[in-house]
Amino acid sequence: MVEDFKIKWDRCLEIIRGSIGETKTSTWFSPARPLHFENNRLTLGIPSRFFYEKYEDEFYYILSSTLKKVYGDNVQLDYELFIIKNDTDSKVKIKASQRSEDVKGKLSQIVTPPRPSAGLNKGLKDEFDPQLNESLTFENYCIGGSNRLPYTIAEYIANNPGKNDFNPFFLYGSVGVGKTHLIQAIGIRVKERNPKAKVLFVTLRQFQNLMANATIHKQIPSFLNWFQQMDVLLIDDLQELSHKDGTANVLFPIFNHLHQNGKALVFTCDRPPMELDGIADRLIDRFKWGITEQLPKPDLALRKKILTFKASKNGLNLPSDVIDLIAESATNSVRELEGIVMGIYLRSIKLNVPITLQLAQEVMQHSVKKTEQKIINFDMIVEATADYYKLNPDVIFSKSRIRDIADARQVIMYLCHKLTSLSSSAIGQKLNRRHATVLHGISTITDRLPYTKELSLAIEKIEEDLKQ
Repeated sequence: MVEDFKIKWDRCLEIIRGSIGETKTSTWFSPARPLHFENNRLTLGIPSRFFYEKYEDEFYYILSSTLKKVYGDNVQLDYELFIIKNDTDSKVKIKASQRSEDVKGKLSQIVTPPRPSAGLNKGLKDEFDPQLNESLTFENYCIGGSNRLPYTIAEYIANNPGKNDFNPFFLYGSVGVGKTHLIQAIGIRVKERNPKAKVLFVTLRQFQNLMANATIHKQIPSFLNWFQQMDVLLIDDLQELSHKDGTANVLFPIFNHLHQNGKALVFTCDRPPMELDGIADRLIDRFKWGITEQLPKPDLALRKKILTFKASKNGLNLPSDVIDLIAESATNSVRELEGIVMGIYLRSIKLNVPITLQLAQEVMQHSVKKTEQKIINFDMIVEATADYYKLNPDVIFSKSRIRDIADARQVIMYLCHKLTSLSSSAIGQKLNRRHATVLHGISTITDRLPYTKELSLAIEKIEEDLKQ
């Protein structure tokens, strides 16, 4: 008897055939074979990666909606294919991407979005390109101790767009840490919960280009009116507003109108508001009305999680020693991690070899900047920690239990344990503390780190100073 999930796949083919015709169905879907269906996951065997790319690019929505209709709303899809034809050692499994069904348009490929002037006097049309990338969802965002707080704030805003609790949300951090993904996820969630919501994502440069276009055509009032009708406005790369007085003067009334009417405003930047130069104080003050939060570089645990996630998306099963090597070496950004995973994947295919530690090292020679390992010792940690907490280093060794001194002492225990080869007994001898006290101090800091932002920032800053 043919398994039920295979019969259901035949039903899927009938629906797809009715939508795209016999020729395309025979060419692209008939060669696929349903292999497994466990825990609500369907595994399709497909001839090659080219079929996978075709499904993901051209047929994503028809395939996704058909599977949900036949197998149920919670069905998930995996692809199984051979990188090298008929070579069983090259078989890989790739997870289908998860995209929002409510944001079906791809990001505009043009430098500036369409001119917002046409028809604006009649009001904003319900349907316009929100400039959202359907794959940048909360579900595709890796969460760890270092980014949990900004993620939680973003998700709260997305689920409660009419509240002014965190309005505006000013998210800052260095290049490639995931700021754009996180604010796009806000827009997508809002659209999922309310498809009629007017959501727009723009970079500051796109905003400037639109404004310049409106200025040339003497349509600034229509430009303002268009933006002021948004329910959620997401602006990326706000640092480019520096010394752009004309753009700032136009953004100012848009900000005021949206904020006064309880509409969500979200900004990303490479620095906090107080460090922005060449922007009027009245606008800087407004950026600080809501909440300002840093999105730090991913910590080691999060880097490992990202690597595992990105690898699974490409059908890779990275060995644990390879994941450890990449995570410990590539510390700059999520983009760097993505680039290394793709490099390993392509090199593995080109050479027709399995992924090994040696292969990863070869790829990383061209991907990760080598830095000389600085030797850090006990005295350096004491000095850097005392400097951060603005303490005289001598009080660290005293019997004082004043909170700041006790905290600094435990931070030193933790950093010595992490950054040096000293045993906990040796750390205790240097600090004039018992072995059990040192173990308690290390454990206390370790437990507090995921939940205490101030402590996390302190550890990060002290480590930065030590490694310079």
